[in-house]
Amino acid sequence: MSGGAMELKVINEQGKPTATVAASDAAFGRKYNEALVHQVVTAHLANARQGTRAQKARGDVNKSNKKPWRQKGTGRARAGRASSPLWRGGGKIFPNLPEENFAHKLNRKMYRAGVCSILSQLAREDRLAVVEKFTVDAPKTGLLAAKLKGMGLDDVLIITEAVDDNLRLSSRNLPNVNVVAAGDADPLSLMRHAKVLVTKGAVAKIEELLA
Repeated sequence: MSGGAMELKVINEQGKPTATVAASDAAFGRKYNEALVHQVVTAHLANARQGTRAQKARGDVNKSNKKPWRQKGTGRARAGRASSPLWRGGGKIFPNLPEENFAHKLNRKMYRAGVCSILSQLAREDRLAVVEKFTVDAPKTGLLAAKLKGMGLDDVLIITEAVDDNLRLSSRNLPNVNVVAAGDADPLSLMRHAKVLVTKGAVAKIEELLA
């Protein structure tokens, strides 16, 4: 990891650049590693997946166990049960089970490197900006919507050092707005929003967590 520092753009409540803040090259100045990012995002999606799907084996299908027709003399292929996997409506040979495990193992170093790669690319593409702090005075959707509109933002991930109730409740009904604490910023959320807004306190927290 590099020990240098890069400059991140700081914006005000009107969305205008006012200054820059030094940030670690290790977290915000990495080269983009597309293969690693793909692996990290795939693992995140797989680990979030629940084994809720289920199919029936031939023993689970509600069919008669009676032999459909006699073994010989009909001119048809022999058949034992209507629950055969060869028959329409029959059971599956290798059914999907609810307890199926979709988890992908990914070591911590690779995960951190992937997140740093995403953050660095966002900074290069001018999709990441820093604010001194980000709060709303009451848990009202309108207040947050108006504040973001004044900053020229509508599809945004807001990363704060800690999420207070006002901010969390205000964002729930805004479909393109997501608010997370620095430790909960996942790879998919970082990539899916048009802009990422990070408080100064969260920048320091991210550097600490990804060091």
